[in-house]
Amino acid sequence: MTSTVELTGTALLASARELQPLLRSSAAGHDAAGVLSAPVVDALHRHGFFGMWTPAALGGAEADPVTSLRIGQALAEADPSCAWVVGAAALATGTGGAYLGDDAVEVLFAGDRFPVVAGQGTRPGSAVPDGDGHRLSGAWSFGSGLRHAQWIHTLGVDESAGEARIFVLPVEQAELIDNWDVLGLRATASIDYTLDGVHVPSAFSHPATTETPLRGGPLFGLGIIHLALIVHSGWALGVSRRMLDELSSLVRDRAGRPGTLAESPRFHASYGELEGAWHGAHAFVHQVWGEITDALASGGRPTHDQRTRARLALHHATWAAERISGEVYQAAGTTALRAGALQMYFRDMHAGSQHFLVGAGTAEACGRALAGLADGHTWEFMTLVPPT
Repeated sequence: MTSTVELTGTALLASARELQPLLRSSAAGHDAAGVLSAPVVDALHRHGFFGMWTPAALGGAEADPVTSLRIGQALAEADPSCAWVVGAAALATGTGGAYLGDDAVEVLFAGDRFPVVAGQGTRPGSAVPDGDGHRLSGAWSFGSGLRHAQWIHTLGVDESAGEARIFVLPVEQAELIDNWDVLGLRATASIDYTLDGVHVPSAFSHPATTETPLRGGPLFGLGIIHLALIVHSGWALGVSRRMLDELSSLVRDRAGRPGTLAESPRFHASYGELEGAWHGAHAFVHQVWGEITDALASGGRPTHDQRTRARLALHHATWAAERISGEVYQAAGTTALRAGALQMYFRDMHAGSQHFLVGAGTAEACGRALAGLADGHTWEFMTLVPPT
């Protein structure tokens, strides 16, 4: 990247807050159109959001986990789809910069702004070794942000070695399926795609579970999955925070009228409980990621316990947010039924809670680990793996 301005996590956080009015005013249009608008995408590029986790040597911010959580929350408070796209693309772009070979990085980061890499990291395709690379085939769902990307980041299994690998290739080499007709997160354009025997050079591929970067600092010792936990934790906190703020504003606006929620002790108690649930989730997320941020700063890596609690904190924050969204929807009455922020956020929250990271298996595995019933096990993505 060619820039005379040093990009930092602190600068991105300030930019996220600065862009909130634009994102709020654009969110309904994004939801209707199914993609982010050109002015918003241009603003995201101008401020460098797709370089949030790109190595500093490539012009990126290498934003630390706690700052990244705050950036994600600020964006989600303004537009959940925008926050989702930025998080997914920043992850795929940044880890490409950290883990891909030199030849790939020279191509990806040759322009005057960060590339947008998007796609899918689950449901692996088949990768057959072929010369200096692989032939990749498969069908993938939920390629988040793909309509805004120039490159695809996708998972395949090397059939000769049985190794899960991430492959990065031009979007033009895939068949994109325009099937994003969904309840929520409509503007993420998380369409499906297929590949049929596409050759991917070795420099454009890396082991899916690697925590050993070729460039970049301690942040990239987290590996892809832990960066994904940050994305979704900040998103859940931002969505639920906005819903609480919208409800309190609605109730205050109606104060003074007979029979309104502003005069209801039952509502006061319910709202207090929801605020407690949000602050509890926020505290849990920030406690564990604060510990991990400190560990990285001192040259360490997350402990097994911290890896477990980071997963559990995401699960807890997401389902606390889902509860908040349901109770806010009910309290807001017909206002939430009609088009507007509350309706959109309710739909987006229920779309986000379907993500595999926060399924029931996450809580089960974390419970086993924290109860001391998984001695010697290690985490591989969201699965506890027994010792060999």
